Amino acid sequence: MKITEIKSCFVGPTLSPEQFIAEHFFVFLAKGIMNGYDGNKHYILKAGESCLVRKNRLARYNKVKVNNEFEKVIIFFDELFLKNFQKKHPVTFKKHTSTNAFIRLKKDKLITSFLLSLEPYYTGFGNISTTFSDLKREELLLILLELHPELVDILFDYGVPGRVDLEAFMQKNYKFNVNLERFAFLTGRSLSAFKRDFKTIFQETPNRWLVKRRLQEARFLIEEKCQKPSDIFQDLGFEDLSHFSFAFKKEFGVTTTALSGPNAKFRSELQ
Repeated sequence: MKITEIKSCFVGPTLSPEQFIAEHFFVFLAKGIMNGYDGNKHYILKAGESCLVRKNRLARYNKVKVNNEFEKVIIFFDELFLKNFQKKHPVTFKKHTSTNAFIRLKKDKLITSFLLSLEPYYTGFGNISTTFSDLKREELLLILLELHPELVDILFDYGVPGRVDLEAFMQKNYKFNVNLERFAFLTGRSLSAFKRDFKTIFQETPNRWLVKRRLQEARFLIEEKCQKPSDIFQDLGFEDLSHFSFAFKKEFGVTTTALSGPNAKFRSELQ
């Protein structure tokens, strides 16, 4: 069996569509392309490559089929598993620091052999037998720590985000579609403290400010950068095009189509 023939598989908790990474996970791409963004950098993962996506980060990613195919292996390292692993395999911290949400992993025959070894355990439902899932996760983690000892400082850091500058954080991350509880957690605040501080800084409720800020950016991209609404609404934190279009019309009193394409002549009348 070739590495490119691997079928999609999940080991561990279910992958959430939310743009918040709740647990560390390993991803290997067998076919297709995966694009990722963490608010600082854009990442591209191609077939045959793997990376570690780290917890407590805002990130979004999308898949691109190549020849109408996309196959990946995703293996989670949740906190309970990591603590049990640490009891069995004491680790030595390296004092390594990294701010990247996506950490690229080197290609190595150990990872290739591990991935190929999963095939006998496939259940046919996109995962492997629960009897062996923790054993296979343990095996992979031992391999990764052998190849990348510095991952110890990332994987076994059980701390929570500290208090940060709320205004700077929100201006940087307003495009991510996550709930207020996540924003509060990532800024080192309780939900009530987050709302209170937010109102003091922005003179607006968080939900209202987020919608207005996203729509302001949308108008800029449509008017000044000539981008299509259908190409930008998801990147701005809107779940669907119809909701985005409705909110845009409500905020500005004009449809997105009136500001783009052949209707761009109306721009001057609206300024």
